[in-house]
Amino acid sequence: MASLNQMSSLELKNLKDELLKKYDEFKGRNLKLDMSRGKPSVSQLDLSVGMMDCLTSKDDFKTADGTDARNYAIFDGISEAKKLFADILGVSSSEIIVGGNSSLNLMYDTVQRALQFGVAGSECPWNKLDKVKFLCPSPGYDRHFAICELFGIEMITVPMTESGPDMDVVEELVASDEQIKGIWCVPMYSNPDGITYSDDTVKRFAALKSAAADFRIFWDNAYCVHHLSDDQDHLLNLMDECKKVGTQDRVFMFASTSKVSFAGAGVAALAASENNLAFIKKQLSIQTIGHDKVNQLRHMRFFKDLEYLKNHMEKHAEIIKPKFDMVLTWLNKEIAPLEIASWKNPKGGYFVSVNTLEGCAKRTVELCKQAGVVLTPAGATFPYGNDPQDSNIRIAPTFPPVSELDLAMELFCLCIKIASVEKLLNQ
Repeated sequence: MASLNQMSSLELKNLKDELLKKYDEFKGRNLKLDMSRGKPSVSQLDLSVGMMDCLTSKDDFKTADGTDARNYAIFDGISEAKKLFADILGVSSSEIIVGGNSSLNLMYDTVQRALQFGVAGSECPWNKLDKVKFLCPSPGYDRHFAICELFGIEMITVPMTESGPDMDVVEELVASDEQIKGIWCVPMYSNPDGITYSDDTVKRFAALKSAAADFRIFWDNAYCVHHLSDDQDHLLNLMDECKKVGTQDRVFMFASTSKVSFAGAGVAALAASENNLAFIKKQLSIQTIGHDKVNQLRHMRFFKDLEYLKNHMEKHAEIIKPKFDMVLTWLNKEIAPLEIASWKNPKGGYFVSVNTLEGCAKRTVELCKQAGVVLTPAGATFPYGNDPQDSNIRIAPTFPPVSELDLAMELFCLCIKIASVEKLLNQ
């Protein structure tokens, strides 16, 4: 089929009739498929079931330093967990706090603490200021944006490029506005584009000149071990680059095992400079006597070390790569010849990001929903849910079985076609 832009009005009308007939057939199937979130599949969760057998006797609950993990103590994480997350993030164990099951919870708490108490180097708590602003590279992670919106933090959209956020924009804004206190980043296999920040981008982040002395980079390294094959992206270590220029207090790093072990019962960690952690621990020691050390110990006994974890993630890749391939096969076959959308070919992460013709994303998502396939809401990948081009759609292929994903992608391609034809006919 030729590009839709080359078709006459009559050809487009005839095509629309044909597409709507197929669409009505889909609606008659009464599908109920949910692809709204990036969730591990049952097969992925099953890979970690052996973890539940790691602690079977009373003697198994002792940590490396002899602490009984069942009791109070160690509010910032057991040493084994600190060591593993230090290896994952490329920092030292003294720069790690191990939390509960959710890195999102750690990010929320970090923002809330900054609002209530400031951060190391703050002149006052952020909530005492007239306004607090965060930069939000977009398309980005909707839950980052939700945290800002909840706390009344003004969000400023920064365009994403093939090498990460547009650093010309970032540098200009951060240097000129002291109300800008932070920036959200998913630096490796970004949500949703699957972009890994270039070495130059990371170095420019480390060397930023900020008007605010207490500016912070929220470095959500959620997918740092989530490769799809041996052809992997490389991410320069931000903490190392910051130390070279003396800006190590600028960065908060986050990671978790939520998509490594059990999504609802993993382990999360915050990495930061020792100066930052000393400041945080003053509040954290009052907030909690300790997170779930039994779960931390269970994870460490199961994963052992970084090399074992990497081997475990190869098993994840064997399960989810065919699903990514299926998504891309449908798009290349059904959409590419029509020249009505573009997309990324990520080497890792959890999403495929599709950009439709301007003004077609909401219509595509709504058509899918009416036919029984729920996608991430259009606009969710931008601050305030407002995609100015109404074009970005996040596809989350990991959770559905292959047979359901195949059906969902057939419908998705059909809905993009319908929305695109409608747009062209209305021009």
